[in-house]
Amino acid sequence: MPKKIGNLTLYSVDDLHEQLGLSKMTIRAYLREGKIRARKLGVKWYVTEEALREYFDTPAEGKSEKSNTPKNFRYILKGINDLVSEQEECDTIEETISCIENQAIISLFQVEVIDESTDEVVKLIKARDFLERYQ
Repeated sequence: MPKKIGNLTLYSVDDLHEQLGLSKMTIRAYLREGKIRARKLGVKWYVTEEALREYFDTPAEGKSEKSNTPKNFRYILKGINDLVSEQEECDTIEETISCIENQAIISLFQVEVIDESTDEVVKLIKARDFLERYQ
């Protein structure tokens, strides 16, 4: 049974297993891979309703998002830790993909998707996930 804290509803792996009919191993893999955003509290993972909506609103794998992506975004490829301080700004998805492919170790990078009209970070995506999603 989901936990309610104020107006926040938290789902555990067991809750998702029961309600979605997926194995617990599959759910944990999705959480580890970042397919579903979650937080670990103690030894248990918890997922919010918002994170579930995000997951289900994301196009299925294998479908291209190129035609659905508005042109009012810019992309910043940057290192994820102090060892990699590189940062490169790109205007298009194709340019971002090219920048990622030029990196020696892709797992050390992430992409900030920034809404040009508000200058806010809309998404933060691991570089490898960005390639899988947009190639």
